[in-house]
Amino acid sequence: MIEISGLSKTYGGKQALDDVSFRAEQGKVTALIGPNGAGKSTLLHILLGLEPASSGAATFDGSRYNELGPSPCNIVGSFIDGLTPHPSRTGLSHLRWIALVAGVPFSRCDECLRLVGLHEARRRTFKTYSLGMKQRLGIAAAILTDAPYLILDEPLNGLDPKGIQWVRDFIKDYVSDHRTVIVSSHYMAELELVTDHVVGLSNGRKVLDGDIAALLDQYGSLEQAYFNVVKK
Repeated sequence: MIEISGLSKTYGGKQALDDVSFRAEQGKVTALIGPNGAGKSTLLHILLGLEPASSGAATFDGSRYNELGPSPCNIVGSFIDGLTPHPSRTGLSHLRWIALVAGVPFSRCDECLRLVGLHEARRRTFKTYSLGMKQRLGIAAAILTDAPYLILDEPLNGLDPKGIQWVRDFIKDYVSDHRTVIVSSHYMAELELVTDHVVGLSNGRKVLDGDIAALLDQYGSLEQAYFNVVKK
């Protein structure tokens, strides 16, 4: 289980997160929604140890990311929007570098590139990839270690309909093995098809926290719940 407990973050007097708490349960997909600047990426960065919290905690079964051992990526796979490999690195070499750190066989790199539809482009440099290809490579890196936790920050940006469908089907399959996924996205219709639980942020505060079935009963769609509750 992932637990966010009283999480707050201040940047130079601006409150990016204000006492946010929620849980992402094992075997479920938790969607993190909210407008740009709501605090979603900040929360995920803190969860993944990329920056410190001002107060509160973000843990995986009670342990912070930097307490997960010498190779946290074996426990938590992540795709973070904006974090990219060096432009001159090939898709294959990028995955092999991660595999080397994680102790994963290089054969897994080829397997993941095939899964995301990039195997034929594996020896092309990152700078020659389209936006959709870059997204696919990021997802390949996230799933490389087959970790029990998966964090996806805007994984659908730049993907064509076939790519979006693949990500949707993959997430469903991933959690079916009792794993835990948090996904942040602006694609409400797609989230509605895969998520079990929804957490909404607005101006750094939690304004929504409920099961998708209850939200659909109340609002009819996740998009309507977003406009009624989250974007205020």
